[in-house]
Amino acid sequence: MADLLGVAVLGAGHMGADHVRRLDRVVSGARVAAVADPDAERARDSVAGIDGVPVHTDVEAALDAPGVDAVLIASPGPAHEEALLAAFARGLPVLCEKPMTPDSAGALRVMAAEARLGRRLVQIGFMRRYDAEYEDLKALLDSGRLGRPLMLHCTHRNVSSPPGFTSEMLINSSVSHEIDAARWLLGQELTAVTVLRPAPSSGAPSGLLDPQFVLFETAGGALVDVEVFVNCGFGYQVRCEAVCERGSARIGEERAMTVTAGGGARAEVPQDYLVRFADAYDREVQSWVDAVRRGTVTGPSAWDGYAAAAVAEAGVLSLETGARTRVDLAPRPDLYA
Repeated sequence: MADLLGVAVLGAGHMGADHVRRLDRVVSGARVAAVADPDAERARDSVAGIDGVPVHTDVEAALDAPGVDAVLIASPGPAHEEALLAAFARGLPVLCEKPMTPDSAGALRVMAAEARLGRRLVQIGFMRRYDAEYEDLKALLDSGRLGRPLMLHCTHRNVSSPPGFTSEMLINSSVSHEIDAARWLLGQELTAVTVLRPAPSSGAPSGLLDPQFVLFETAGGALVDVEVFVNCGFGYQVRCEAVCERGSARIGEERAMTVTAGGGARAEVPQDYLVRFADAYDREVQSWVDAVRRGTVTGPSAWDGYAAAAVAEAGVLSLETGARTRVDLAPRPDLYA
């Protein structure tokens, strides 16, 4: 066990428990060294069947547990900044689920703390960069075969929203994935955002502005539109079509099983992001573990986490005002050049 990367998992909810399972059963070269969650019973449940994993209700106790070499943060967004700074203080590399922080001010503080270390310690969990279809689309766009990208058309649908989900969270939680994917696919920063609000669906909880239509402008003159609909009722769907000067490419078509019976055919639709992006999560965590074992940190950086937070803030302001809103990014530190 000594040659395995010991990972402390912070947060034992839906995402954190899945990462515990992944580290224990799927990823090679790593083991779960500690788990922390304010709910001790939930933390214990997440490691049921895994011998010798201490559970804690305190983050710092988990970080200081014997054998901890790295940290995976899967706690709610408001807890991320404190956990990141605590990991930095111990020199521990981190895979942090999105959002890096709930706001751009916190993201700037995290970037400044990492820059003072003079080296990258954190990778942000934008897992779509590890999805095979997104990787293929990125390679195609980078090749230039279709000419300059002009537009991205994106769809992001969930079966239903969890309790407490707000209209703002459609932007800063759901669409944050499209924000990062668009920046990465196009290699351009997003410079302005406009959020349009159709009449809410009858399936949305009272007061929730769902669906929304989000339009991003980029530094290179491309446009990105996102339909986000978190109470569609039928399944989890993520699609993206790139329209370029000499052609287009589309990803996210259904790949699930089709059942034929009783005189008809029914295509199954994934009900959860952990199903649709299971392979992407596996590849993301494996890539992170491999890099850390080599002594490096790769993948989406704190700058990417900051940019996503800043664009999302502009999007929330546009949601509130109905106006086109500029995105003003701070200067990019040399560490992330």
